[in-house]
Amino acid sequence: MNVRLLHPVGASGTSGAPIGVSTAGFDPAVVRAQFPIFDTPREKPLIYLDSAATSQKPQMVLDAMDRYYRTCNANIHRGVYGIAEEATALYEDARRRFARFINAASPREVIFTRNSTEALNLVARAYGGWALKSGDAVLLTPMEHHSNLVPWHMLAAEKQLELRFIPLTGSGELDLDALPALFADGKVKLVSFVHVSNVLGTVNPAAEITRVAKEHGATVVLDASQSAAHMKLDVQALGVDFMACTAHKMLGPTGMGMLWGRRTLLEAMPPFLGGGEMIRTVTLTHSTWNELPWKFEAGTMNIAEAVGLGAAVQYLESLGMDNVIAHDRELSAYAMARLSEIPGITLLGPPAERRGGVVAFTVEGVHPHDVAMVLDRDGICVRAGHHCAQPLHEKLGIPASARASFHCYSLRSDVDALAEGLQRAQKLFAR
Repeated sequence: MNVRLLHPVGASGTSGAPIGVSTAGFDPAVVRAQFPIFDTPREKPLIYLDSAATSQKPQMVLDAMDRYYRTCNANIHRGVYGIAEEATALYEDARRRFARFINAASPREVIFTRNSTEALNLVARAYGGWALKSGDAVLLTPMEHHSNLVPWHMLAAEKQLELRFIPLTGSGELDLDALPALFADGKVKLVSFVHVSNVLGTVNPAAEITRVAKEHGATVVLDASQSAAHMKLDVQALGVDFMACTAHKMLGPTGMGMLWGRRTLLEAMPPFLGGGEMIRTVTLTHSTWNELPWKFEAGTMNIAEAVGLGAAVQYLESLGMDNVIAHDRELSAYAMARLSEIPGITLLGPPAERRGGVVAFTVEGVHPHDVAMVLDRDGICVRAGHHCAQPLHEKLGIPASARASFHCYSLRSDVDALAEGLQRAQKLFAR
């Protein structure tokens, strides 16, 4: 089953601004100038359309991390000397900034990890291993990234859990009409799902799914890896119990993930990793745990990366998240319109107004890897493969897809270059 665009792309995105007209106060060309990678001399100008894999970093983030290493590089929470206290203050300031960014009730509900994958594994092992029992069911979706499938596979095999899945509609969206039957027998104790699909771009109705789950007493985990960087998130309004995301997709550094969890659950759960920092007392035969959030942060953490996260959050706030998602959707609509004009291209997922800044597609007669290699000759970077979503591609009846994804620094001219490059690829492989 190929998921196709349901109807022609209209002339505007959900922001109401015509395609290509910048949202008031937001100029992507000005934003782009603040990202040094685009000024680096190359044989061909860089056209970066792989922000769903990792985002580029503004000068502000690079400067913040460099400043930490140059001026106060020291371990945190331990030293009583000046630069150690300064490093600790920067690290904890990043936690406070992120907590405010997602409207957490307290910074103590924010746990720093290496990435979204580790955050989701933490929930699966520390919460799922503690709270779920044999015969319970975990409800997932077919559009999950492997990081929100494999941990549950492992836990299900260990604890004899059942895995259930919300079905997809023909447009690549979740079939919410199926929810009552999935919850009917009372076995579903946990629901974990992606907020924005990294393949289809689908923005799932997180608050509505959570509402239904809560009516049936289930705990809810949200994978916000593709949404935290592009739209306003309010964990209290969404009603979820855990939320995972990663800094490197939100203009910050790699090696930095964030898990938000309800304080009552985090306090009740056992730790995920053992070692230094996460303990209150240690004897030869017994340990007691530190208070939140340090209970889940064993060993020396990624301090510079936390500083970079704090700067990235500050940068995104300065742009305005409403501006960022409006820009993404305008570019998605424009890309879908341009690509739909090219014969032989199939677009995957829903219309632009129901997706984020992700446009995946196939080119008839050309493997996605070949598409990406040809585009790379012109400096155009797109993703090709199954995007860590093999089950979804299997359900779509395709082995792989190519994917263009956008962020605040992406331009209409990038989309034009993509469309022209795809036409060149078709001509090359038609010979």
